[in-house]
Amino acid sequence: MDRSEELRALAQRIADALPPEAIEVVLTGSVSRGVADDVSDIEMLVVTEEHLSLEEAFELARRAGLEERDTWGDPATPTRRVFGYLDGRPVETIWWSRALAEELFARGGSAEAIANGAVLRTTGLLASWQERLADYGDALVAERVEKAAERWGGFTPAGLLTLVRPDCSLARMEWLVDSAQRVLAIAFALNRVHQPTAKRLAAGVEPLAIKPERLAKRIEEALADPDPRGALLLMTELQLDTAKLAPGGPNVDRARVWLAEGIEVLREPTRR
Repeated sequence: MDRSEELRALAQRIADALPPEAIEVVLTGSVSRGVADDVSDIEMLVVTEEHLSLEEAFELARRAGLEERDTWGDPATPTRRVFGYLDGRPVETIWWSRALAEELFARGGSAEAIANGAVLRTTGLLASWQERLADYGDALVAERVEKAAERWGGFTPAGLLTLVRPDCSLARMEWLVDSAQRVLAIAFALNRVHQPTAKRLAAGVEPLAIKPERLAKRIEEALADPDPRGALLLMTELQLDTAKLAPGGPNVDRARVWLAEGIEVLREPTRR
């Protein structure tokens, strides 16, 4: 039995031990995709008919066998998060009411998790969600591409030079990381794939048919480059190559011009 199979068996034990209040239990993350390794944990979504308090979620997790229970994230949201251990293996559970699940399943990282989820207990919700997520039409592609490109412009390209200053390391890294995430958002949208987390980036982007050359490697190079101007130049070139692959739109068209001008600015080493 490999690591994924081992952890899936533990997840099934948890699902089987949950009371009837849990109407849908979905295995997500690396275990559901069959790529778990020695540091992977078990990630699960538990859907209940009614909204639960955090205390109620803790009690159901206890009854399912989770030990050393704790929580993370913003407690003010309706999402309940319970962490614990089963047989010494870390387990993260997300608890949604049915109404909240219908509202959130297609948003952000939830869409990728659900699209690649594996059923542990079901009333048919997971199959319904996956069918709806499979409908990745042109309008959704355009919406996500335009949203990703919206920060690339609207101010002078020379503004990139403010990030070269020696006292702007954090701001520069924030820009680089945000730009990388937007590049990835466009690449996944162009391939009509719901964007996963940035973990195991090279493996995540390898199947994409439409992407800039050396996508993962160029992101790593830009983030690791010790020269501020060089790092920004590498990332801006990658942003432009990505924008050139995208369908035209107000934000994309503006971004292509702005990024090209930004590259020229960054290539002038004496400019202040």
